Amino acid sequence: EPTVEMTFGVNTSPLAGKEGGFCTTRQLRERLYRELETNISLRVQDTDSPDTFLVKGRGELHLAILIETMRREGYEFEVSKPEAIIKLVDGTLMEPVEVLTIDTAEKYIGVLTEMLSKRQATMTDMRKDGQNARLVFRIPTKGLIGFRGSFLTSTRGESIMNSVFLGFEPWRGEITSTRNGVLVASESGNAITYGLNNAQARGQTFIDPGTQVYEGMIVGLNSRLQDIPVNVCKEKKKTNVRSSTSDIAIKLTPPLKMDLEQAIDFVNRDELVEVTPKNIRLRKKLLTYSQRLRSISVARLSIK
Repeated sequence: EPTVEMTFGVNTSPLAGKEGGFCTTRQLRERLYRELETNISLRVQDTDSPDTFLVKGRGELHLAILIETMRREGYEFEVSKPEAIIKLVDGTLMEPVEVLTIDTAEKYIGVLTEMLSKRQATMTDMRKDGQNARLVFRIPTKGLIGFRGSFLTSTRGESIMNSVFLGFEPWRGEITSTRNGVLVASESGNAITYGLNNAQARGQTFIDPGTQVYEGMIVGLNSRLQDIPVNVCKEKKKTNVRSSTSDIAIKLTPPLKMDLEQAIDFVNRDELVEVTPKNIRLRKKLLTYSQRLRSISVARLSIK
């Protein structure tokens, strides 16, 4: 039975249709429903939007494999953040829970326990064998989403994790996100070294100079919690005074490059991953700054 769901939609970015061979709703729909013939754990549903489909699978990796397969076949589309499937049983919200087994070195036990406690995991067993240890946790599926990347980083690739679906249990509440805000492109065009250098003063960038960007595309990670617009296409103004030698060659910090699985883990609910045969881009659902401000105002009014 599926435990994770996400939406697949036709690419709606300004660069849509330039890199993929299959870009239409009909082609995306046919491909997803054809996958059901061989992928027995997959579920596909139509949504209120004719251009978007709800796809359910057995975990984050299951869906990531489908996305990568379609991408290599020439499909171009956009996907949302994966979320755990919640059921209403006899008036009670139920969520999927899994048993997580980790084989690691003894020195990483403290780090892993602290990380997993923030994801609503409870340790059920721990066995030591010399310098190695096996940890067993009971964790909701929503706590595993986005965990793999930080797990590999924290243990320096010296640990192995495996999870098995256990069943549905009462909803434990939301997990608070600890991700910082993002740097969002405010102008369309090609990224310039000067503009990227200004953006790196705010945080870590994701793109190289010369990369084509559009308004609403995520180009970096902010060092603070809020999202901020940046103009990475900004050029240095020309003057009659020659620049000093130190200003001629701007040295940029190498950008952070994400693969498909890392990109899916990274995005929030108001963001999308644009998948094409040539590129993986991160973007906001609402591309313009005014649209995003308006949606925040509407959300605040509805809460009041």
